Amino acid sequence: MIRESIEQQEREYEIKHQAQMFIKDLNANLPESMELEYEGFYRRGFFVSKKRYAVIENGEIIAKGLELVRRDWAPIVKKTQESVLMAILREGDSDKAIREIKKVLKRIKSGKVDNKELIIHTQITKPLSEYKQVGPHVIAAQIIEDHGVKVTRGTIVQYIIKRGKGSISQRAVPYEYSEGIDYDKEYYINNQIIPAIGRIMETFGYTKKDLQDLAVGEVQQSLDAFF
Repeated sequence: MIRESIEQQEREYEIKHQAQMFIKDLNANLPESMELEYEGFYRRGFFVSKKRYAVIENGEIIAKGLELVRRDWAPIVKKTQESVLMAILREGDSDKAIREIKKVLKRIKSGKVDNKELIIHTQITKPLSEYKQVGPHVIAAQIIEDHGVKVTRGTIVQYIIKRGKGSISQRAVPYEYSEGIDYDKEYYINNQIIPAIGRIMETFGYTKKDLQDLAVGEVQQSLDAFF
């Protein structure tokens, strides 16, 4: 085991050295105003596009453009995406990635997720009266004002989507007033978890329906081809 680790370190060192030499040679032939920089060596990476990706360095996920680093997605979404990426990028464990997804879908369907894990953060960018499209954050902000708290441009509104009838916007409830309110399980599965995880898992052949079916163990696909 120690010998394998040493050999791996030697291989990585050689790859890094080759990459640095390549950059040096390439820069020597570029115009003076242009220069490429060596950012780092990553054993594995996942790319949705050039501006949306995740790589792993020294056991830590470095992400750009994914829900993991955005505030307008619920904490449970970020945590799930991070767990899936860790399983794939750090551990190379396809089965664990699937287990993580199944686990969170079952938790949400159980109705026992704490509302704190479901908070969506959205910034108010203008006076509420100027919004033509009344999204859930605007409805939540109006409720906050109804409680005597002024909401101005720049305010970060925290809200959850409750279970019930009507549009998603109409069912937005400020987190501070959400105690005892049941969240909308289908919204958090279909509008939060599935889109965020789907950006990763569709690369491996999983459809939206496949991800929904994971909660009841109906999917038998494998990620082994990635490794």
